[in-house]
Formats: sequence, structure tokens, C-alpha cells
Amino acid sequence: MARVVCAWCLVACVAGTAWAGEQAHAGTSAAPAPPRVPVVLELFTSEGCSSCPPADRLLAALLEEQPVAGALVIGISEHVDYWDHQGWRDPFSNALFTRRQQVYAARFGTDRIYTPQMVVDGRAEFVGGDRAEALAGIRRAAASRKTPVGLAWATSERRAIRVQVAPGAAPNADVWLVIVEDGLSSAVTRGENGGHTLHHAAVARRLTKLGATSKDGSFSAEPAAAPDPEWRTPALTAIVFLQDRRSGAIIGAGALHR
Repeated sequence: MARVVCAWCLVACVAGTAWAGEQAHAGTSAAPAPPRVPVVLELFTSEGCSSCPPADRLLAALLEEQPVAGALVIGISEHVDYWDHQGWRDPFSNALFTRRQQVYAARFGTDRIYTPQMVVDGRAEFVGGDRAEALAGIRRAAASRKTPVGLAWATSERRAIRVQVAPGAAPNADVWLVIVEDGLSSAVTRGENGGHTLHHAAVARRLTKLGATSKDGSFSAEPAAAPDPEWRTPALTAIVFLQDRRSGAIIGAGALHR
């Protein structure tokens, strides 16, 4: 292995010298852009909450615009179920997302949960429709070192994902898989948003804990990712993120589109 590394270094040095010489003759040339740092935005929302549609639109805009240089915004819209008794049952709601929000509440030292709430990389929370706070949170999160999460389709039918995390991540970090769907909408007939058609981006369809990183921080798995029949396959994205078990901070993430 030492001989391979040294050989690679020699090739790199020669290539670097040649590149420098070319630059001296050719003038300036754009260097390759560094990879963008993934930043996970979780929006806890509900179709039964009249304050939520502006936050839904903000999440969609942030995903479309990718407004912070150097950051790759990855969105997860998690529809909670505690508004479902107010006259309209959100078709995307799930008690799993309510429990996840409750875990965050305990970590943030509060005894209440609310919508819309946005959480950036598991580190900061604020009212979900606040664009200025969202941008500030994304900038702060993008400055943090992240563990690379390698994702690839494990089969030609794309029914399973190959997840690979090299040694070096935090040990015993939880590894989560989320399947999200874009372009969803509902014509709400009752409740606080009755009479309105609501549009959503990155709606969480499935949330699964895959396991945890090992003592050296590595992780490898090939979880199933076959969509349910009612999901629109081309609109799906698989997201895998690593979350520190103690602090709740998301320390690595990746996204794989259909």
C-alpha cells in the first residue's frame, strides 16, 4: 500500500507541475469548484395549519434556488399528525414525524412542539416561514465539516440503495433513510385551509433508521428503496443522513435522485 500511495503522489506532483507550467503560458484558468456542503432542512408542517403554506413555499423556493454559495440544500417536509383532528386529515401526515419533532423539542430544551417549524442540520430551529433565519442557518451549517455519504443504486431496477460511509465519521451515529416526493398537492376542503389548494416539495414518504456507524465511524448497507404503488417514481429522491445520537446534529448527508 505504501508503494501505491507514493506512486500516486509522484503522478500528482508531475501533473501539478505540468498544470502550473500550462497556467504560466495560458494565463488564467478556472479551478474546479469544490463540492457543495450538504445542509439538511427539516420542515415540520401540516395541511391543517393556516400558518404552514408560506413555510411550504419557502422550502420549495430554497430547494429550487439553492441560494447559499457552497451549500447543497436538502429538504425534508415532515407532515405531523396532531392537526388531523381539526377537521382535515393531512394525507401526508404520520405519527413518526410528530415523534421526531418531540425528540427535537427535548434536545432544544422546550416542552412544546409547533408548526411550521424548520430545523437546520439538527442544530437550530425557528419558525418555518422565516427566510432570513433560514439563510443564516444554512450559511452556518455549510461552514461545518461534513462526513461524505456515498450513495448509488444497488440494482438496475433501482429497488435498493448502496450506502457507504468511510471510517472517520462519529462512532455510533444514527443512519437514517428518507424517501421524499416532489410536486404533491391537495385541494383542502375543511379545516383552517379549507377552500385552498396546497402545494408541497420534498414530502417525506418514508423514514427508516438503517442502523448506526461502527466504532471507527464507518457504515455499509443496501436497504430496500422500492416505492409504494401510489408514489410517482420520477418525483422521488432518497436521502441518507448521519445524526449524532447525543446532540442531534446532522454530520453528513447525501441525496440520490430517481
